[in-house]
Amino acid sequence: MIVWLLVTGGIRSLSAAPADYFTIQVVDDQTGRGVPLVELGTVNHITLYTDSNGLAVFDEPGLMGREVYFHVKSHGYEYPKDGFGYRGARLRPAPGGSVTLKVRRLNIAERLYRVTGEGIYRDSVLAGRPVPIHEPVLNGQVLGQDTVMTIPYRGKIYWFWGDTDRPSYPLGHFGTAGATSELPGFGGLDPGVGVNLDYFTDATGFSLPMCRWPSPGMKWTFGLMTVRDPAGEEQLLARCDTHKSLGEVTERWLVRFNDAGTNFERLVPLDLNAPLFPDSHPFRVKVRGEDYYYFPSWSPQPCVRVQADWAHVTNVATYEAFTCLSAGARFDATAPNLDRAADGTLRYAWKTNTDYLDQRHQAKLVSAGALKPSEGWLQMRDIETDAPVRGHGGSVCWNAFHQRWVMIAQQGAGEIWFAEADSPVGPWVYARKIVSHDHYNFYNPTQHPFFDQAGGRLVYFEGTYTDTFSDAPMPTPRYNYNQIMYRLNLADPRLALPAPVYRVSNPDGTTGYLMREGVQAADAWQRIVNVAFFAVPPSYAHEGLVPVYAVPNKMGTVLQLTPSAGGKPQFYALPADDSGKTSSAVVPLFEFRQPTGGKWIYATATPPPETSFTRATKPLCRVWRNPVSVLALDRDAQPAPVK
Repeated sequence: MIVWLLVTGGIRSLSAAPADYFTIQVVDDQTGRGVPLVELGTVNHITLYTDSNGLAVFDEPGLMGREVYFHVKSHGYEYPKDGFGYRGARLRPAPGGSVTLKVRRLNIAERLYRVTGEGIYRDSVLAGRPVPIHEPVLNGQVLGQDTVMTIPYRGKIYWFWGDTDRPSYPLGHFGTAGATSELPGFGGLDPGVGVNLDYFTDATGFSLPMCRWPSPGMKWTFGLMTVRDPAGEEQLLARCDTHKSLGEVTERWLVRFNDAGTNFERLVPLDLNAPLFPDSHPFRVKVRGEDYYYFPSWSPQPCVRVQADWAHVTNVATYEAFTCLSAGARFDATAPNLDRAADGTLRYAWKTNTDYLDQRHQAKLVSAGALKPSEGWLQMRDIETDAPVRGHGGSVCWNAFHQRWVMIAQQGAGEIWFAEADSPVGPWVYARKIVSHDHYNFYNPTQHPFFDQAGGRLVYFEGTYTDTFSDAPMPTPRYNYNQIMYRLNLADPRLALPAPVYRVSNPDGTTGYLMREGVQAADAWQRIVNVAFFAVPPSYAHEGLVPVYAVPNKMGTVLQLTPSAGGKPQFYALPADDSGKTSSAVVPLFEFRQPTGGKWIYATATPPPETSFTRATKPLCRVWRNPVSVLALDRDAQPAPVK
């Protein structure tokens, strides 16, 4: 039945058609693409939020045909200010009318679309605009979902989430939700456009719990892996914890996905006191010819690994921790059992049946005086300020474009950071913030390497957008407690982070200076002595940097600013005489010569360890200091081929 209302100026139907709406589209001024999650608010606090096309529809009877001011704001984007400091636009809404507003992106990463929840393309549907996904307003009766875990398996992408909200009652289900989608190029959408999720659902059409055994409590899965069973069949395995509360786990299992029953089944019970187990977002690494799964921790630097086969994955006794504790030790801040050499050097290595150390443990050991600050291997720093970055809840993947391991992690509520390392365990040092959410949380971000494009230049990641654990004044309608996808362009010069320059012992006894590319080409991983300093790799060169060349001779490598015949830059650095404002991490690089013997080295410290060397009067250039006194490097780790 159509209901009619009498309003000023005539009568209108409540069953509005696209022609009845005034459409506001907000686009990124760099790309022209619609920006989701932009808040548009009138003077009397009518609030709209753009959908995943960047569209918001307006149909307010008392304001149509009049000049209306809309405040414009969004996390990581801004609209220009007027003379009174307001950011917004005066519009004249009219049925069937439309307007486009441009916002400037402050975030380095680009917000693309919402992956889960109700009304992903609500306003586009109301406006009669095209949408890319097959369920644009409600899929699997899902209103909200927490923390995604994904993995390619048997030709599809499998998606799993934690707690899931439904329309019919404030409590949804807490048994791990699941869905599949097609891989890009094999029936799936371009990841820059969206994801078509096919949910596993029950008889009512609501998301079906994947963990359905009768134990009471919330069942959350972590550490998705695919391995072949003894019969040679590919199996999807994971860890599942049953929680009585957020911090209390009552049981832990290694579980296997049952394709026929579309559910996880318990496979191997895991001791709650065992120090090592599958966690977070595993990634494959090749170690001395064998495939391994590495597991990022809470830190989220990879702290745990296991050989990627059935026998090892199903036996937690074979899992190894990257740690400086003595083999078999448990973490105890009051009586730490640290693995030190005879000269006191702290030794990090892979060890079975031993606790790993994340940032929380490391901080306690430093506070207790058991570790010097520089002995901690977790030393991420803000490239802008040199302040510590205590990342957590992220993922690590190999990136073919930068030829390094890349991390996307959270620090604080809603802040997402990008970092790189030459090996899975590090050195993870310099990082840059790529996303901010004002007074809102965005936790457990994870990159999807199966979505990488342009040879890894474009990477995609998502996280949980929620007011939980934040000081948000109110939840954002429809978006709250859902997954939002971002894209990062690694060709952005702001992501040209400094990387280690290694001091290498050459076969002839001289000293060389190589970055990862040179170490790999010379197969010199075992000849690395230490990290001398950090500089920008040649492939990251950008304006404001100077090339530094390495010229070997019989007395050692000479670093110089002038090229030799046919020489290519060894690295890029900042000019020595640049007086511009820089981070305290930027330090001068000096040449130190030995008066007798003719050898020389390059260092940022004064004096160098060898007291017989004399420092040059002026620095060669300026580089980034190495804050870590130990060499935490996974020398045998190489990226595993994509299967």
